[in-house]
Amino acid sequence: MNRPLRTAWRPWSWAFLTVLALLGCATPPGGQGERDITTASDETEAQKRARIRLELAAAYFAQGQARTALDEIKQALQADPNSPQAYNLRGLVYSNLGEDRLAEESFRRALQLDVRDADARHNYGWFLCNQRRYRESYAQFDAALAIPQYREPTKTLLAKGVCQARAGELADAEATLMKSYEMDPGNPATAMNLAAVLHRRGDYERARFYVRRVNAVPQLVNAESLWLAARIEHKLGNRGGARDFGEQLRRRFPGSREAAAFEQGRYDD
Repeated sequence: MNRPLRTAWRPWSWAFLTVLALLGCATPPGGQGERDITTASDETEAQKRARIRLELAAAYFAQGQARTALDEIKQALQADPNSPQAYNLRGLVYSNLGEDRLAEESFRRALQLDVRDADARHNYGWFLCNQRRYRESYAQFDAALAIPQYREPTKTLLAKGVCQARAGELADAEATLMKSYEMDPGNPATAMNLAAVLHRRGDYERARFYVRRVNAVPQLVNAESLWLAARIEHKLGNRGGARDFGEQLRRRFPGSREAAAFEQGRYDD
C-alpha cells in the first residue's frame, strides 16, 4: 500500500465517541522487520487493484454506504487475499451492520496477517468495548500503544478512557483521558469526555474548566456540551449559570433530548 487511508471526523457524541481508524500502513504479513515507506514500485498489479478498491470502500463507508463498501472490500480481497487493511476495514463494516461474529473474525484475521497493525488493534479494541468486553478491549488498546511506530496514541487513549468510563472505572478513565489531553489539549472530544468523567466523580470545578474550553469555541458547541455545562453549574450552586446554559440549549437545540431534560429539571440524570 502506498499510503494510509483515513476517514474525516464526523459530528461527535461527546460521552460515547466512536473513534475509528480505517486503514493504516502495513508491514509484510507476520509483522517481521522494520516498517518501511511503501512506494508505487513496491506494489504488484494485484495489490494496486486491491488498494484502489479499498480507497473506494473507505469513501463509501465514510458516506454511510456500508453495503456498497462491503462489496468493494470483497473485490479487494479477490485481488489480494492477504491484505490486513482489507480485513480491518471489513471488521468495521460488519460491526456497523451488526454482524458481530463476522466483524470479530475480520479483526482477528487482520491481526494474524500483521500483528503490528496498530489501527486494527485500535478498531478491534473499540469493537470489544462496544461488546462490553472491557478487559479484552484494554489489552488491544495497550498493544496498539506499545507499537513504536504508531502515530495516533491520543486517539487510542481517548477510546480507552471512554471505555473505562463506560465500565464505571472512573479513576482510571480520568488518568487515561488526562494522558490524551496532555498530548493533544486542542482535541474537544477529549476535553468533553474528561469533563464528563470529572462531573461523575464530583470534581465540578475541574469539570467546569474543561467544558468551558469547548463551549468557548462557537463551532464546537452542541447540545451535549451546553447540557453538561448546565449540570456542572447546577452542582456548584450557580443556579443562574445553569439556567443561562439551559436557555441557550433550548434556543439553539430545541428538539434535543438535552433540551427536554432541562425543561423537566432533570439535572441529576
